[in-house]
Amino acid sequence: MAEKNVLIIGGGAAGLAAARTLSKSGANAHIVEKSDFLGGHAIGYTCKAADTCLQCGACSVEMLLRDVTADPNIQVHRSAIVSKVEQKKGFTITLDKGPMFIDPEKCNNCGVCYEKAPAEGCVLRGYSQHNKPLYAINKDRIDECGPLADACPEGAINLNAKATSETFSVDAVIVASGFKAFDAGIKSTYGYGKFPNVISGLDMERIKREKGALLRPSDNTAAQKIAFIQCVGSRDEKLGNLWCSRVCCPYALRSAKSLKYKDPEADITVFYMDIQSFGKEFPVFYESCREDFRFVRMIPVDVFPTKDDKLSIRFFDDEGSAVADEGAAAEAAEADEAAETPGGPAAVYDTFDLLVLSVGITPNPDNAGLAELLGLDLDSDGFFTLSEELNATATAKAGVFVAGTAQQPKTIDASIAQADQAANEALKYLGE
Repeated sequence: MAEKNVLIIGGGAAGLAAARTLSKSGANAHIVEKSDFLGGHAIGYTCKAADTCLQCGACSVEMLLRDVTADPNIQVHRSAIVSKVEQKKGFTITLDKGPMFIDPEKCNNCGVCYEKAPAEGCVLRGYSQHNKPLYAINKDRIDECGPLADACPEGAINLNAKATSETFSVDAVIVASGFKAFDAGIKSTYGYGKFPNVISGLDMERIKREKGALLRPSDNTAAQKIAFIQCVGSRDEKLGNLWCSRVCCPYALRSAKSLKYKDPEADITVFYMDIQSFGKEFPVFYESCREDFRFVRMIPVDVFPTKDDKLSIRFFDDEGSAVADEGAAAEAAEADEAAETPGGPAAVYDTFDLLVLSVGITPNPDNAGLAELLGLDLDSDGFFTLSEELNATATAKAGVFVAGTAQQPKTIDASIAQADQAANEALKYLGE
């Protein structure tokens, strides 16, 4: 085929999938990723397998990253943003690229810079060995990183590297800008950021990767009694986030199932509004979860720390049951009185070692700027809209397509499927 070039904005699951599909058809792909690492949120997810694969999609992203980074038809622009777009026959793209303090051609991922970092956070580490380099100098801490240039045995670190810009032409554009995880600290009810053993789902993934198990941040001990709270940041009228994030239910249940498989004694409770179905195998999977976990169809009202560094959760369950933990109720009542917040009638209390907040998917804050640059429309929530007259990936702007959670919340598998479709539609647009 005649040489064709396609710009992909975003290096998460959807962006990687689109690039791989384009390359297989002989097109050149340019991935623009604003962070230092490819893979988006999903590359940090851990496998959820129990006795069988639970199809969480985590391994799919790892394989995509492996294929993309080894593909000569795919050029990756890390730490870069699209700053200007001009459209005539095709698109002329200008990128603003941050300084590359670690040369990817010289770095061998040895990790010496990470080990000898003068302070925690000076050197960032990615989640996958397929990211090269696996390490990045934290631009916000560059003044502290002086000793690292001499520490690198390969001479790959240059702390004097400067920001650059680059301009090139492409024939089509795929927007795969991903999402922003809801900031759980906005829901002050749960004490996220205040109580160490209240974590988000993304925090849970990070802990499991770093520690090898789900340990409590407060003391690094195994969490035995765990609560998951669903719809944190989704379906919330007060926040104006009325959409369902779609992934939270399968994500939490698969995570809980994996935890239970590894520790049969784990006591897990799921607080929920309703459970969203996912996939044809869901009914059987859900029934097995009902056997393993306690489900409470009620979102908790408050969370209080207890004297033994646990968490007391106050809620009103759907059956109006009595107090589940009298000691927790007493401590929570003291906290109520101190805060001048009455508990209300028929309150139920229970105590947990760890609380996991299933945070929702929200639009990438960059969407507004990208929409202006590319002449695209956003819906009322901030996701990209598609052309109703064409197909499930094309926008109203000729030659511009959208894939993944840039368009709406969806699972990893659904994001990859839509990205493959977007790549194929781009190829059709180019006459291939």
